Amino acid sequence: MKGASAAISSELRLFEDRFREAVKSRVPLLDRIMQYIVRRKGKQLRPMFVLLSAKLHGAVTDTTYRAASLVELLHTATLVHDDVVDEAMERRGFFSINALWKNKIAVLVGDYLLSKGLLLSLNNQDFRILQIVSEAVRQMSEGELLQIEKSRKLNLDESVYYSIIQGKTASLLASACSAGTSSVCNDEDTIEKMRLFGEKVGMAFQVKDDLFDYGDAVVGKPTGNDIREKKLTLPLIYTLSHCDAPTRRKIIYIIRNQNKQKDKVKWVIDEVKKTGGIDYAVQKMLTFRDEALQILHTFPPGEIRSALEELVRYTTDRQY
Repeated sequence: MKGASAAISSELRLFEDRFREAVKSRVPLLDRIMQYIVRRKGKQLRPMFVLLSAKLHGAVTDTTYRAASLVELLHTATLVHDDVVDEAMERRGFFSINALWKNKIAVLVGDYLLSKGLLLSLNNQDFRILQIVSEAVRQMSEGELLQIEKSRKLNLDESVYYSIIQGKTASLLASACSAGTSSVCNDEDTIEKMRLFGEKVGMAFQVKDDLFDYGDAVVGKPTGNDIREKKLTLPLIYTLSHCDAPTRRKIIYIIRNQNKQKDKVKWVIDEVKKTGGIDYAVQKMLTFRDEALQILHTFPPGEIRSALEELVRYTTDRQY
């Protein structure tokens, strides 16, 4: 990812200053929480996609920085709310907002971040970008709710799984790429092409995330966590549709009734590996990655295209 960062190093520094400014509050408690969030920001993948997408089609503008800030504000808001919904006490190895300040404050902090993002765009009349990103927020909410609904019944097929991850993960990366492009370019075909590029990257990213659940690496969430939360991910969906009836019944019974027992969860993980669920998911992930690269390669070669390609490959090669 170093090449991608180097290609926009000055823009990233400026973005960080703008983002810090965007989250400031006159309420001391809120400002303290904002500083905590800023210090523990992650890899900034989404702002990088905004900035690189803009640079692929023109010169980065003030509108681009606002688009990157809007995407990051909304992403951060959803993470804060997700931790409340999931009752998660940690985020990237640090205490989550709800762990330190309790649920009520965490929900209000998420709302504050959301409103800051909306006002940042509205006050500068970035209506097209606000439309792009708001659409992603709608899709994210629908994706999460669809996952909750389907997890209860444990009857997920592959197409529904793709609908879920397209909404809950891919839509925001898609909006990052289309908003970045829209900040420097008015051609709707190009904006749509970049949206589709971002969506494919987002699909690959989420399948990779789901694969971490079956690995041995320390990735910020315990192995088997998705099984404990009754989330049906691609390796498990494949296994359930390719194993024999008794194994299928046993897996579903464990997910429903014994999902807190480590040995039972390990048995499910071993079964998924044995049935070929991991290999199948890896192939699907690489297909999404290659489809993204195919779209990217329709644009002229150069430093920025190479930086975006590196970022795409990072999403599938990363170790955490």
